[in-house]
Amino acid sequence: MRRVEFDYIENRLPPRPSDAHKGTMGTLCSVTGSFGFSGAAVLSAMSALRSGVGLMYQILPECIYPIFASSVYESVCVPVKCDQNGTVCADDIPKILEYTSKATSVLIGCGMGNSDDTAAVLRAITESSKVPIIIDADGINALSRHIDILNKANAEIILTPHVKEFSRLSGLSVEDILKAPAERAADFAREHGGVTLVLKGHRTYIAKGGEIFENIAGNSGMAKGGSGDVLAGIIASLSAQGASALDAAVMGVHIHALAGDIAAAKLSRTAMLPRDIIEALPEIYAKAEKY
Repeated sequence: MRRVEFDYIENRLPPRPSDAHKGTMGTLCSVTGSFGFSGAAVLSAMSALRSGVGLMYQILPECIYPIFASSVYESVCVPVKCDQNGTVCADDIPKILEYTSKATSVLIGCGMGNSDDTAAVLRAITESSKVPIIIDADGINALSRHIDILNKANAEIILTPHVKEFSRLSGLSVEDILKAPAERAADFAREHGGVTLVLKGHRTYIAKGGEIFENIAGNSGMAKGGSGDVLAGIIASLSAQGASALDAAVMGVHIHALAGDIAAAKLSRTAMLPRDIIEALPEIYAKAEKY
């Protein structure tokens, strides 16, 4: 097991050539948010944009479009039909796939809701996408009810569960996972060969195949709703820019944690918010780019 250090980011951060334009810096398609959970879509989008992706398509239920559009200016919004619960409607799967087909990476799940419609959307994306898919939060909850989706995926998948979500996904008890989190993460990643697993916690473990990384940066001020959405956006952005699934996950976790430490130092662990992690990202990237 390897402990993540800052040089991992310095050596693997996607380059930004002087002649770059939005079309060469990756395209992220994000399927996130639902009625009551517009904040998850906003946080994941802002962290993705702050992490350098060139173009972003935001698929979201039309009922939260005004909230999102008034909060995130840099994303291309693609409102789709809502079901009765305010989540994306399966009727609009063809429209959703039109945009995921344009992407270099896809993020699905943050605040998306967990219904038959969202599960159908998840299945359609995983079975059709040829680019990496980052599945977080409600995407993982849907996946835990339809684990066969993993075996039908045509692309690399990055999963970002916390311990309770991983328990539902793996069928293991929380107690069993906590006894040996690194080993449980590695076992799951080996069992599902195309999966990169990010097991979030006090110490976060990233596993793929026979490789496993441990992140010890970060602090308890990050233990607030929305922090996971920020992490998912960072990982998805790095993936969209061309980082491998493993590199995007390892870098994303460490960048997120270091930004959390900056936010805590400035604002305290008690008062810091997930949005403050996003505001601290420029310091991390400036250091990695040696500005």
